[in-house]
Formats: sequence, structure tokens, C-alpha cells
Amino acid sequence: MSEPAPAAPPAALWRPDGPSTVVHADNLDVVTGLPSGAFQLIYLDPPFNTGRAQARRRTTAVRTEAGAGSVIGFQGRSYERIKGDLLSYDDRFEDYWGFLEPRLIEAWRLLTDSGTLYLHLDYRESHYAKVLLDALFGREAFLNEIVWAYDYGAKAKNRWPAKHDTILVYVKNPGGYYFDSAAVDREPYMAPGLVTPEKAELGKLPTDVWWHTIVSPTGREKTGYPTQKPEGVLRRIVQASSREDDWVLDFFAGSGTTGAVAAGLGRRFLLVDSSADAIAVMRARFADDVRFEGPPRGA
Repeated sequence: MSEPAPAAPPAALWRPDGPSTVVHADNLDVVTGLPSGAFQLIYLDPPFNTGRAQARRRTTAVRTEAGAGSVIGFQGRSYERIKGDLLSYDDRFEDYWGFLEPRLIEAWRLLTDSGTLYLHLDYRESHYAKVLLDALFGREAFLNEIVWAYDYGAKAKNRWPAKHDTILVYVKNPGGYYFDSAAVDREPYMAPGLVTPEKAELGKLPTDVWWHTIVSPTGREKTGYPTQKPEGVLRRIVQASSREDDWVLDFFAGSGTTGAVAAGLGRRFLLVDSSADAIAVMRARFADDVRFEGPPRGA
């Protein structure tokens, strides 16, 4: 598959009063040119260990805390020590780190002071990423480990079947992040007989374990994109960690579920993907008021 043609200069791709936009490009090329502190919510659902060759990039970052001056790098010596420990632990980790590290650095920079990052991974990589994010954001910035549990597909016979994903949640400012639990859709009690009828009727707030089916092969959400995530999972994320008119960013947009949910809840979004297939799915999914940047149709 050919590489995506260069999109417009990153500075021209986003402005605070601009329209929701989808960009066909390498996400690192785009996000490094965006202004700091522009996005309230960032959701990342990256591919890992797919066998693809990933270009390694070296990034020098400057982290600035409000009122604390400038600190070069992340967490000082601890950051370098953790990086070294991980590299020595797993001989495959260097490529993983080289791909993930610069994108997480940019995610921290791009978040508003009250903003939140949701990093969606599977069981193979989440434990590595947790240590990595502790180093980059600071352990005090860790908010939650969400387990998205589902029950679909083949069942292993020689181990416990793996039927969950992990979503790591980190905030930019542990002392001032935005989270609105009252805005989140409630769910049925698993044992409604143990609560009052009034509580059973109202439902309960979700915990950090989310039971939610995958996208149904015959449902209305289905776009045909192989790694499409269900709107219900993204809806909880957007409801809890953003307000109306806030900006939401997705580096690995895929089928565009983040944008579809954000638009439905009155948020604005910037989606980036390097796959022509993903862009085609999103062109069919979104209305005409969403702007597309990158190669022209048919390119």
C-alpha cells in the first residue's frame, strides 16, 4: 500500500473555532505541528506487535508545569532508568518503545490542563505501557485501569480464554482534571433484587470493569472495518472526560467511532489515520460538515 500523500501543514489542520476534521497522514507528522494544550480528551487505540516495520524516531520534549518552570524530559533519571529496564527485559520492546514513546509525549503536550488520555490496548502490551506512562506522565497522574470485558469469538481449551481489553487512563493535571460521573449513561444492576426498586430503575454508574459486547456483525454500527470499537465504550469515555464543544483527538482513527460519538454528544474532533481504507470508511460514515484533509479521492 502506498504511503499517504502529505496533508496540509499541521498548523492549518486545526484551529479552535474550526470544523471537525479527518486527516489522511502519519499521525506523528500531524500531531507534532499542533498547538500545545488544544485537546480536552485524547483516545489512542494503537496497533502493536502486528509484524509491521515501524520507523524509529528520536524526540526531544520539554514538559512545562504551570508555575513550576520547565523540566527537560519526563521524570528525570527515573525516566531513563525505566526505559533501560524495559529494553533489557524484552528484546522486542525497543521497536515498541520507539513507536509508542513519541506519540505519548505528544499526547501529554496536546492535552489541556484538565485533559485526559485514554490508551486502549490488549493484554499483551498493557503492563509495559503502564510502566511507560508512569514514567512519562508521573505515577500520580494515573487515574484508572479500565477493563473492557466481552464474550465473543473462539474459546481456548488450554488456558483461560482472553476476552478483555485494557484502557489505561492518565490525566494531565492530577489536581485539576475534569471528570463528570453524572453525565455517564447508567447500566443495570447485576443483582437488582439487592437494591431498592428506585435504585434498580435508575441503574448504577459503571465501575472500572465494563461489560459490553463487541460491534455486532449484523448491527447498525458495523462499518466493515476489522478493528472497529463499539460506540458504547467510546460514549462513556467522551461523556465522562469532556464537555460540549470540547475538542477530542484520536491518533489512530480507524473506522471513526471516536468522531461519531463525539459529534453525537456535541463535541468537536480531529481524527488522523494513515490507512486509505480507514479514510474511505470515515468518508461514508460522516456527514458533509466534516472536513477531510490529505490525498484526494481515488489517489
